[in-house]
Amino acid sequence: MSDEDRRDSLADQAAAWVPPWERPRPPAAEPDNADVAPGEPVVGESPEAAGVPRRQAAQRRRVTAAPEPAPELSDTELRGALEAILLVVDEPVSELVLAQVLEQPAERVGPMLDEIAAGYTAAGHGFELRRAAGGWRLYTRPEYATYVERFVLDGQSVRLTQAALETLAVVAYKQPVTRSRISAIRGVNCDGVIRTLVTRGLVEECGTETDSGAFLYKTTTLFLEKLGLNTVDELPPLAPFLPDDVEELADATR
Repeated sequence: MSDEDRRDSLADQAAAWVPPWERPRPPAAEPDNADVAPGEPVVGESPEAAGVPRRQAAQRRRVTAAPEPAPELSDTELRGALEAILLVVDEPVSELVLAQVLEQPAERVGPMLDEIAAGYTAAGHGFELRRAAGGWRLYTRPEYATYVERFVLDGQSVRLTQAALETLAVVAYKQPVTRSRISAIRGVNCDGVIRTLVTRGLVEECGTETDSGAFLYKTTTLFLEKLGLNTVDELPPLAPFLPDDVEELADATR
């Protein structure tokens, strides 16, 4: 190449040279998670750089993380856990609630409760585990009721009066029932007795009668618990103890 050609080539290169700050930038490589939602941090980018607060990013990680399955308890552990809970409950607790608390299948809880109840009975303990009011609870055995009452009451009588027992029986067998209907069946005004039963938690309001607008009353879960019943359907039949014309007499007095 001649000197003249060499000078022309250098002149062309100098004319084509572009400063670095004026050169076009190459397209950025698309990240693997280019389809993330706006505002979401991409791979290799901190939550703060993406405009996501640290606390919010942590919450998102907690939400998206799959919960770890609860470990399955052995029969011994399940029995112990159930007994511990049943010792502190103040009302019957259902199998479903126990299963949810222990994070165990409900089909394991029911048979285990039956097994525990049978074990207490076979061992002759002074207490028993039985169903009541749709759940399970520990109770003292009836044969030791005299000693328990002597310890709890300490000479104080908290028994219901005869009038209260009769009124409670009417509500139990006729529920839902109005005050006027209860008074008609008993033949006396029952307003004061009903207030007593409501205060004791044995009876409660359950709506109003369509025609008259009078309040309706029914027995409570505490009533079932006190009688050791699961539902009111387990009440003994009343017909053998009533005269044949009891309904006619009640209707005539209304």
